[in-house]
Amino acid sequence: MLYSLLRPIVFQMDAERAHHFTLNMIRRLDKLGLTSLVKPRIKCQPTSLMGIEFPNPVGLAAGLDKNGEYIDALASLGFGFIEIGTITPRPQPGNPQPRLFRLPEAEGIINRMGFNNHGVDALIENVKKAKFNGVLGINIGKNADTPIEKATEDYLICLRKVYPYASYVTANISSPNTKNLRQLQDSTELGGLLGALKEEQTKLAEQHGKYVPIVLKIAPDLDGNQVKAIAELLLHYKFDGVIATNTTISRDAVQGMEHGDEAGGLSGTPVRELSTAVIIQLAEHLKGEVPIIGAGGILSGEHAQQKIAAGASMVQVYSGLIYRGPTLIKDLLKSLCQ
Repeated sequence: MLYSLLRPIVFQMDAERAHHFTLNMIRRLDKLGLTSLVKPRIKCQPTSLMGIEFPNPVGLAAGLDKNGEYIDALASLGFGFIEIGTITPRPQPGNPQPRLFRLPEAEGIINRMGFNNHGVDALIENVKKAKFNGVLGINIGKNADTPIEKATEDYLICLRKVYPYASYVTANISSPNTKNLRQLQDSTELGGLLGALKEEQTKLAEQHGKYVPIVLKIAPDLDGNQVKAIAELLLHYKFDGVIATNTTISRDAVQGMEHGDEAGGLSGTPVRELSTAVIIQLAEHLKGEVPIIGAGGILSGEHAQQKIAAGASMVQVYSGLIYRGPTLIKDLLKSLCQ
């Protein structure tokens, strides 16, 4: 109710300014104990996945809280898990503004943020300060100025640093906003990256006395052969999970709309069918051996059910929150838990 009243005001703001305004408002409401008014009171059977027990199957996707500055406030909304980042080894400003655009007609968002973040060390300090003791995913990437042939080094730096603080770690190789990043999805590049991450995971598990799962986040703009090749590598390297999917570079669904031709990744409703198609293909090849987390265009309980029916075990949301507000979490839990 409150969000439906505020949304027209927020949508009058520049999209990136509105992003920060909304996060700060949620944090203030949480400190006042008012987020409990919107937190769903829906009982869910815990979901066991990757050796982790998730209180419910609805998570927050990476990108909303890049630096882990709002963990407690966002957790108070009722998510079963929170994913923060994408984080890089060194701080970077990202791409020039404006770089975030709403497409209300399509219920979509285009962003070309470019992994803007304060660096992995700052994120760790924020995680240490947070009181949240639930399931926390940390999404890692490479710095924009790191040559693609040295990308693995950036992922390993981040993995080593976040390992003690994460419930699971996501390797983001599918953002369209860092030059050449999606090249890592090619099977020749991907095998080297996955192998290095799994080797490092084994060392870190022994060093820290705990096993932290690693998942891969992939794009929706892959053809059948590419999805099959990725699935085979996930199985070969015994990866713990896969998130399908990130944003799309396709503009078929938004042609002729204001901002429809902006560069960047398109999320929300326009990516829904693309991401679900990738989930279906992954499920066919993985055969339940590697769990799938579904993301992309989830704006209702029905959409979440479609991801689960396609082969996902849990779901994540981001753009749907922009258009539906916190009541979306309740709708998803009602659909998936009752």
